[in-house]
Amino acid sequence: MNRDDTPEAVRARLLRLFETAVAAAHPRSCLPPHLPAPPARGRLVILAAGKAAGAMTETAEHHYLDQLGWPADRLTGIAVTRHGYARPTRVVPVIEAGHPMPDAAGLAATERTLALADAAVADDLVLVLMSGGASANWIAPAHGLSLAEKQAVTRALLACGAAIGEINTVRKHLSRIKGGRLARHIHPARFVTLAISDVPGDDPATIGSGPTAPDPSTLDDARAVIARYRLDLPAAVERILRDPANETPKPGDPLFSDAEFRIVARPREAFQSVEAAVAAGGEACMFLGDSIEGEAREVAALHAALAAAVRREGRSAVILSGGELTVTVRGAGRGGPNQEYALALAVALAGTPGIAALAADTDGTDGGGGDPADPAGAFIDPATLSRARKIGLDPAVFLSDNDATGFFTRVGGLLTTGPTCTNINDFRAILVDRR
Repeated sequence: MNRDDTPEAVRARLLRLFETAVAAAHPRSCLPPHLPAPPARGRLVILAAGKAAGAMTETAEHHYLDQLGWPADRLTGIAVTRHGYARPTRVVPVIEAGHPMPDAAGLAATERTLALADAAVADDLVLVLMSGGASANWIAPAHGLSLAEKQAVTRALLACGAAIGEINTVRKHLSRIKGGRLARHIHPARFVTLAISDVPGDDPATIGSGPTAPDPSTLDDARAVIARYRLDLPAAVERILRDPANETPKPGDPLFSDAEFRIVARPREAFQSVEAAVAAGGEACMFLGDSIEGEAREVAALHAALAAAVRREGRSAVILSGGELTVTVRGAGRGGPNQEYALALAVALAGTPGIAALAADTDGTDGGGGDPADPAGAFIDPATLSRARKIGLDPAVFLSDNDATGFFTRVGGLLTTGPTCTNINDFRAILVDRR
C-alpha cells in the first residue's frame, strides 16, 4: 500500500474511493442535465420515491423554481424516502417512511401519490424520480392484502437469499403501484421517469420494482420464486397470485407509448470515476464488474483468493467490484451483505499481509433495522483477525450467526456514514500491496 501504509491511512484511502463513487451518483451532479422542459400549459407533478428521493426533489425544485423561474403554484407532488433521508424542499413535501420494511407512513404517502397521479390531466407533465428503496417506500398492497401481511412477505424475501430481481417479481404482483401500475394511474398525462439505478443490469422493470415500466415477469414467475425458496407466506398471497386480474401491464401496452425512461446514474459510471481516481494515483486497477450477485460469503472467498494470488505474483492493485450480494439468514445476529462479505473476506485471507478492504452500501446503510445511523459497511486489514483473537473472539462463530455487526463493533472496522442521499448499491475495494 503505497506511501503511508498505516491502518489509518489505508482506511482513509479506501474511504476516499467510496466517497468518489457516491459523489458521482449524487442527484446534484447527475440529475440536472436530464430534467425535461416543463409543460407548456399544465402543471408539473413530481412523484419521487427511494433513498435519493429527497435529494432528487430538492435538485429538481432548484432547477425549475430558481433556474427556470417556474411558478410555484404550477408545481405539486410528493416524495417518499427512507427515514433520515429527507431534504429541505420548498413546495413538494418529503415524507419519511420505512425501509427495508414498509410501514404505515409509506402506506399513507403512497395513497397520496396515487391520488396525485389520478388527478393528472393531459396538459400536465408527471416527473417520476426513482431510486433504490422505492420498492419499500411506495407500498400499496394489492386488494385483499394487509400491511402486516405485506411486511411478512418482505421479511421472508429478504431473509431467504433471493436475488433482487426475484424479490421484485413477487413484490410487483402484490402491489397496486409497482410493475407498471403507476403508469395506469398517471394516464392520460405524459410522464417522464428519471432513475438512479441500484440493480445489476440497470433494468427499468427492476429499479424500484418498475412502477412506470412495463413488466415482463408474470404471476407464474412470482409463484415460482415462492416455491423455489419454500416460503411460508400468508394465505392471501397465494390467492392474489392466482387471480389473473393481478397481472401487470406488459411490454407493448399503449400505456407506455409516449413515456420516457432515462437512467441518470449507473453503478458502472460511478466505478469509472473511481477507476480514474486510482489511475491518477499511479496505481493498477482491476474492475470485476458492477453486477456481481450471489451469497456474500461465497463471493468474498473468491475475491480473497484473487487478492492473495495478485500478491503472490508480486503485484500491487486496487480490486473494485459492485452489484448486489445477498445473505441467507440462518443466525440471529445483525449485519448486512457488505459487512458479511467483509467478515468472510477477513476469514478467507487469514491475516495475509498487505491486503486491506472496504465493503459498503452506497446508500449509507447496510442491513440493520432501518435506522439512518446503521453501519454502511466495514473495513478489514491484515490485523483484523489478530485483534479478534486478543479479545477472545472467534470470527467463524460470528459468521455462522450472521453477526458481522457484532463482530466489527467489538473488533473495530465499522463504517458509519449516515444517509448519502443516493444509492448505486454495493461498493467493494480491495487494496493489494506487493511489499
